Amino acid sequence: MLEKLRKRLQAHSPRRLTLKLPEAAVLIPLVDRPEPGLLFTRRASHLSTHSGQVAFPGGKREPHDADLLATALRESEEEIGLPPGQVEVLGQLSDVLSLHGLKVTPFVGLIPPDLPLVPDLGELDAIFEVPLSHFIDDQRTHTDVIPVDGNDIYVPSYLIPADQGDDYVIWGLSAMMLVELLAKGCDLDMSLSRRPEGRLRHLPPRRAPR
Repeated sequence: MLEKLRKRLQAHSPRRLTLKLPEAAVLIPLVDRPEPGLLFTRRASHLSTHSGQVAFPGGKREPHDADLLATALRESEEEIGLPPGQVEVLGQLSDVLSLHGLKVTPFVGLIPPDLPLVPDLGELDAIFEVPLSHFIDDQRTHTDVIPVDGNDIYVPSYLIPADQGDDYVIWGLSAMMLVELLAKGCDLDMSLSRRPEGRLRHLPPRRAPR
């Protein structure tokens, strides 16, 4: 599975946005197991923004970052203690726009299993892994319908049970990145622009940052 995913991502031509907006980057860590997993973080509850939200490790580009990949790797090391040398970059996904006016570039990286990762408790309260098969099997709880500039975007939402505390909810920007990873990397028939079957949750209309 991983070799096919690697080849598909290397052949993928991600969409680059030319909007003049602040830049950010995230790493989508793919754990190299017989049954591969995806690594996620949860933002700490004491934060003033994005508290409790599930995300991939990443953040804003700093002036000293050589490029956006450097941003993703630096932020991953700062947030979860992931050494850049342990990441095999498999490919890049399309830029996405956050509601806060950031242009976010995702990179997919293969990492060894069972690394001694530790969350930066100033920013995160959890690191957790979900089998890739959970998303390949499309075990979404519902789909968020988000009208953006007159067009509906269909974003899956996943509920992941936690060993302790509140369950994890994967939705929004991270789920949008997952759709492209599954469509382009795993050759699944998924799209943000096509209405899926199952329960829909309609969210208020939004305008894309300009």
